[in-house]
Amino acid sequence: MTDKPQRLKKQFYARELVRLQAELVKLQEWVKAEGLKVVVIFEGRDAAGKGGVIKRIARATNPRVCRVVALPAPTERERKQWYFQRYVAELPAAGEILLMDRSWYNRGGVERVMGFCTDEQHEEFLRSCPEFERLLIRAGVILIKYWFSVSDDEQERRFQARIDDPTKRWKLSPMDLEARSRWVEYSRAKDVMFAHTDTAEAPWWVVEADEKRRARLNCIAHLLDQIPYEDLTPEPIELPPRQANRGYVRPPMEQQRFVEDRY
Repeated sequence: MTDKPQRLKKQFYARELVRLQAELVKLQEWVKAEGLKVVVIFEGRDAAGKGGVIKRIARATNPRVCRVVALPAPTERERKQWYFQRYVAELPAAGEILLMDRSWYNRGGVERVMGFCTDEQHEEFLRSCPEFERLLIRAGVILIKYWFSVSDDEQERRFQARIDDPTKRWKLSPMDLEARSRWVEYSRAKDVMFAHTDTAEAPWWVVEADEKRRARLNCIAHLLDQIPYEDLTPEPIELPPRQANRGYVRPPMEQQRFVEDRY
């Protein structure tokens, strides 16, 4: 058994993240210019770090180009639709990137383990999901799927950290706690899901996520490698002179409401 690599130093992580985020901007501009349609799926255990990676990708990019979607539980009407229907409505147009914080793979994980779908519905999902993804790829969608893998001990540590921090307690739902108690069932469901949906056209990429900093850098660097892009950074812009003041008089400050200067 190999020793775990040393934890990344904070300064190195910060420098490398800035560099990768600059590359994400170049990728974004290339996707926009070339009219590409990109879907990136983030799945994995609760507290595995999916949200942290998504946040750092989104922070560097234009929300009009790179959009984050985290759908809530389906409505009564959506439960009666074709399973993939509400996800299709979120798919990107040309020139857009969609980051999916969980996806149609809910049926292969939480719905299966928690009994929110029938055995027949689960079996149909396993049959139809690869065909659905092939259909997307044939339609020109670039589909990239990440599974964030976290150990039992590390997930427990992160859960406890959320319990201890009032600003993070909202991240722990009753569903998360129930999922924690069904760790082995989730592992089995994930194995079955991978066996059916880890295809040559749309493979799963597993991110070792026990160390958040390393996982974030590894995932972003890998994502950048999946789409060949060129640097379309525009040349520096020269600001035009401001319009001359030709008799304009600003209204009195007393007529405006200002936020109290507390700091």
